[in-house]
Amino acid sequence: MSRLQGKVALVTGGAQGIGAAIAEGLAAEGATVVVADLSPPPGGIRADVANEDDVGRMVDETLDLHGRLDILINNAGLYASLAMRPFTEIPLEEWRQVMDVNVASMFLTCRAAVPAMREQGGGKIVNISSGTPFRGVPFLLHYVTSKGAIVAFTRSLARELGKDGIHVNCVAPGFTMTAGVEANPEVVEKLRDVSVAARTIQRDQLPEDVVGAVVFLCTPAADFVTGQTMVIDGGQYFH
Repeated sequence: MSRLQGKVALVTGGAQGIGAAIAEGLAAEGATVVVADLSPPPGGIRADVANEDDVGRMVDETLDLHGRLDILINNAGLYASLAMRPFTEIPLEEWRQVMDVNVASMFLTCRAAVPAMREQGGGKIVNISSGTPFRGVPFLLHYVTSKGAIVAFTRSLARELGKDGIHVNCVAPGFTMTAGVEANPEVVEKLRDVSVAARTIQRDQLPEDVVGAVVFLCTPAADFVTGQTMVIDGGQYFH
């Protein structure tokens, strides 16, 4: 039997890239997967995860359709569309937008999803961060700061929810060649070669490279794992 048979998973930002790969990986293990995105696939839910009303509706629709919510993958975020520039040139409005989409969204989704998980007696939350906070990547200060905040968020929330049987973990991918990244040549030009050269496994990272770790954290095999961050970057950063 598949490891996630009978489980219901909600994946934010799941229409493409890493989110889509995760959704496919969870489905392959037997989970019923609900994809939420600004431009969702057929059968998905349209939601702006930085909008409190949208997030509440997203979780309510999932529960109405499937009667439970076992897994929450917080993947939605801003990255490839951001211009790389000195921090003194980042507009405050853009800084706040990144924090809303990358960090506040996780607060909103967890706050909306946790009551159902508590009622069920447990659940799994996996937050998608980035390898950038561990390396101190320049010229994307708002993005790197937001991804560092996700690590702290994960640790604190894990402490708070452990008694409820809810496991909260984090996966931090390296520079990944998604369609969104490839659509922004400046990002590819500045980061691709230097990232590959710094890795122990010297090749492009693909969305599929992240899936195994996320799926593991959602299975019973990880029932004694919480508050952890797994860096998946081909050996670019060791800790």
